[in-house]
Amino acid sequence: MSYQKPRILNDYRDLLWSLFPLVLIAVVFAGLASQCSFAAKGPTQGQVPHFDVAAALSSDARTLTFPIKNPSLPAGWTPNSGSRDTITGTGGGPVSTVGFLTPQGTYMRMSQSNATEESLSRFVLGSRYASGTEQIGDQKWIVYSEPTEESAWIADFGQSRVLITGAGNRSAFTTLAGAVTAAEPLKR
Repeated sequence: MSYQKPRILNDYRDLLWSLFPLVLIAVVFAGLASQCSFAAKGPTQGQVPHFDVAAALSSDARTLTFPIKNPSLPAGWTPNSGSRDTITGTGGGPVSTVGFLTPQGTYMRMSQSNATEESLSRFVLGSRYASGTEQIGDQKWIVYSEPTEESAWIADFGQSRVLITGAGNRSAFTTLAGAVTAAEPLKR
């Protein structure tokens, strides 16, 4: 018969000795699955995913009922993501979104839709309200800016609205807004 001490005498050391084999097994499995690594100098930047923004926006231009723009951005702007969604309810519609990494390494996102400005802003930004405007060329952009949130700019191009948001600085916003403003809608 083996000796077991009464439960009342168990303490944190017993708990640690019980968890140690479980943690060791988890680390071994994670290592075998190549899902973890160790870098003594801290995290390193991973590989940026390839995303064919021209093909994605061309497809959206053919299938969606509103004009789609593909902005011509300066060297260093890397497209890395895209998606399509739908805003339901009054004033809603389909949304085409693409994302870019700026030369400074910040992420910027551009969403195009035929939804109303209010529906698009609520869909992407939640309950934020406009805080000002920016004039980029002949186009007025409505600015949504709060101290603890990413800024966002929305422009009305008649048949469509474009919303840009992200972690970029003012220069990144003006670059993307200028490229969108200058871009012609893609052919269907």
